[in-house]
Amino acid sequence: MENLSRRNFLRTAGIGAAGAVLGFQNLSAMERLSSDASKPGSGDKVRLAAIGIANRGAQIIQDFENTGLCDIVALCDVDPKSEGSRETIAKHPKAKLFTDFRKLFEEYSDHFDAVCIAIPDFAHFPVSMLALHCGKHVYVEKPMARTFHECEILMDMARRHPELATQVGNQGHSEANYFQFKAWKEAGIIKDVYSIVAHHNDWRRWHPYDVNIKKYPEEEPLPEGMDWDTWLTTAQWHDYNGKYHPGNWRGWFDFGMGAIGDWAAHIIDTCHQFLDLGLPYEIEPLKLTGANDFFFPQETTLRFKFSSRGEMPPVELTWYDGQKNFPPLPAGYGSTTNGGEDVPTTNMTGTYTPSALSPGKIIYSKELTFKGGSHGSTLEIIPREKALEMASRLPEVPVSPSNHFANFLKACKGEEKTRSPFELFGPMCQTFALGVVAIRTGHKLSFDRGTKTIVNDPFANALLVGMPPRKGWEEYYTLQ
Repeated sequence: MENLSRRNFLRTAGIGAAGAVLGFQNLSAMERLSSDASKPGSGDKVRLAAIGIANRGAQIIQDFENTGLCDIVALCDVDPKSEGSRETIAKHPKAKLFTDFRKLFEEYSDHFDAVCIAIPDFAHFPVSMLALHCGKHVYVEKPMARTFHECEILMDMARRHPELATQVGNQGHSEANYFQFKAWKEAGIIKDVYSIVAHHNDWRRWHPYDVNIKKYPEEEPLPEGMDWDTWLTTAQWHDYNGKYHPGNWRGWFDFGMGAIGDWAAHIIDTCHQFLDLGLPYEIEPLKLTGANDFFFPQETTLRFKFSSRGEMPPVELTWYDGQKNFPPLPAGYGSTTNGGEDVPTTNMTGTYTPSALSPGKIIYSKELTFKGGSHGSTLEIIPREKALEMASRLPEVPVSPSNHFANFLKACKGEEKTRSPFELFGPMCQTFALGVVAIRTGHKLSFDRGTKTIVNDPFANALLVGMPPRKGWEEYYTLQ
């Protein structure tokens, strides 16, 4: 089988091809940006187009508006008659409404500066690529893309257009955990880390599905006004079923990245960045309960091995998901009863209420052990006696100058740099994608970080690219 390296893939995908694409002249993003005199200055509000406006989309629209730094000028959703979409539309009567994101860019591109994207994982790639191609700043919910190579292409696109701000929606990266981890790492409190345990043990929407499934769900009537063809974007055709939309898409291999794609970015993001983990060299599924060919297992344990980096030792990262698939807890962890004061919380309102452990992590270093929750939750040194002993030596943690949404909008205006740009988030997302490949194959994978290939299984290596795009959607892999 041909070596599916990044270089070969980008060459065969046609990145850098000339010509018009989807009706847009093939100008660089810099040329389009410089030709538009109405881009926001330091005192102007960012004109924001929202793609995905119900459920999570509605939440981030509100979060952006709360900053006072933007105006919502356009709304786009393939299911505009859903209850969530109708509520958002009613709140923004002056915003131009679209159901197809391609029409949004083709017909209204001169009226907005940036996009926020809150749609299924698999559709992040084509929408983000088109937005960057059109010279728009991009905020996209995590994960930034579903496959390893889609992440690679998006990172390449962002590097070639540094004039455009990109931000992935792991919101804790602008909160206390980010600044604490950075300060503790720089002060030598966090050092010589050799093991990280990350876990999410709550119920997932696909848990009730039949793990003995032999085919995809049968076709059901479309919701009124639903543009199902556009919802599918680059994915191969699936008949509509309520187990895909709304929200249930995350559990299907063809559409989502399971629990690891949903939550790991909120749990290990600071570990990944400040410990400079990069990409693993080995990925091994240690437990797959209810494995099948269609959707994610009921329980998953994955072990990722990372090489030494400079003076930092090798690291093993172990991921646990599933309602009863709890990680082993170290001595001195404290209470494991839900609601107990020793259980790390997510610091997010309206999050899940798991049966025992809130989503979080345990970090083992040569001298200290830390526990933490997700999103912006800060770390604690355990056991408590050790934390008290260390208290006087802990550095002061800076206060965040802006939350994740304000950080993005200020970056659009040239006032800040985004804290979770594509180039930074990408390798972590690729690590999750490698975990998904290990889940699908069911065995240990050896990964060459130089060539970015899986070297012990050609079929697993092909999954780094995944299925080809659906006919008519190939252009998104050739945009500049």
